[in-house]
Amino acid sequence: MGQQTMRSCECFVSSGRETVWNRRSEGDNKKGRSFPQDRFSSFRFSFQIVVMSPSARICLIFFLQPIALGAWLPHIPGVQTSLGLTNSELAIALVGAPLGTLSTLIFAGRLATRMGARRIIQLFYPVFLTVMLLPFLATSQWMLMAVLACVGSSMSILELGLNVLADEHEKRTGDKIMSKVHGFWSFGLLAGTLIGAGVAGLGIEPVFAGLGIALVVQSAVLPVTGKLPKESKDTQPSAKSQAFQLPHPLLIGICVFTFGTTLVEGAIADWAAVFLRDTFAANPGMAGLGVAVFSLCVATTRLFGDRLRQVAAPGRLGQLLALTGLIGVAGIWFSPGTGSALLALGVLGIGAALAFPLGVTAAAAAPGRSAASNVAVLSFIALLGFLVGPLAIGALADAYGIRTGLMILLPMIGVSLILAPLLTVAQRRE
Repeated sequence: MGQQTMRSCECFVSSGRETVWNRRSEGDNKKGRSFPQDRFSSFRFSFQIVVMSPSARICLIFFLQPIALGAWLPHIPGVQTSLGLTNSELAIALVGAPLGTLSTLIFAGRLATRMGARRIIQLFYPVFLTVMLLPFLATSQWMLMAVLACVGSSMSILELGLNVLADEHEKRTGDKIMSKVHGFWSFGLLAGTLIGAGVAGLGIEPVFAGLGIALVVQSAVLPVTGKLPKESKDTQPSAKSQAFQLPHPLLIGICVFTFGTTLVEGAIADWAAVFLRDTFAANPGMAGLGVAVFSLCVATTRLFGDRLRQVAAPGRLGQLLALTGLIGVAGIWFSPGTGSALLALGVLGIGAALAFPLGVTAAAAAPGRSAASNVAVLSFIALLGFLVGPLAIGALADAYGIRTGLMILLPMIGVSLILAPLLTVAQRRE
């Protein structure tokens, strides 16, 4: 069907070119002028338009969104120094982002249901990019906490719109892209981190660099968001859908499944470098590789995740990846050196990669007020994993060591292993 469509388009374009050429030639002949074919060819090619497929547009939107966030991360130590904050004071300030996210997700589902994914993305993309400049302008700990709360709030609404957009595309076209778009998101975050590190290394004023990133990203995303499909009338919220409802038990089970593995992501992001430093006396560069290896394995696995979803039921795939994650945690416990520990972190990244994309698709299909509301509930629970995991590991690490502290991941992944079949149950309801 795709080839037939392309042939039809080619025929249409060809006939259109012939018509334009014939009319132009006839008019010029009447006026006694000539219009060379080669000159018209150069004119014609200068106005060729590259058309992106709908899935490519969504991938691009996902890739661009976290670049500004990633560019901020390498500047956190510099902001800490400029504000004169201790580690504990910085930790309190950084809590602003998840607090803003959690408080917003309480009503973000209703907002996304009312406005639709397209309008959410068009409105909150520039809002998020603008707000990402504010942390560089903070003059105190509490101001930093407040602006990071604004970052978390705007980011949660925007990312909810992105996830709903990807889910709507899958349902409308049957094209599995949820895992792939999250892979592009991961690579976008990595690209932003590299840009931020380069800016910091060159000594460029970060707020000016952030402004440049915001302008470039918004310029790139604006024409793409303008071509997103409009929300169908069938997806408009009804009075019944807007009434308060307790989450369906199936949705709760899916959220707990996702919680177990998103906890892994938060834990590794915060503690992988500390684990390598304290356990193997790794230098800062080698210790930093732990997060990089984990993140790279997550992003790469997500690029192949949609293909895996086509050959395996989501529940079976979730169980297989949970088992892979358990192997990674076991590798962390038994690793005798830095190299084997990095390998274990990579295996753990593969195991944790698809939990959130699988959870989003399953939550959108579960009973509830709307797909947007369900995804908001899932995002809320998943974010709790990012908060609870690092805190629990820190307490255990102080008492028994960081390697023992990371073992809290075992029961969490075990819960995900048990609940993974619920993903297939949700798929059958579609």
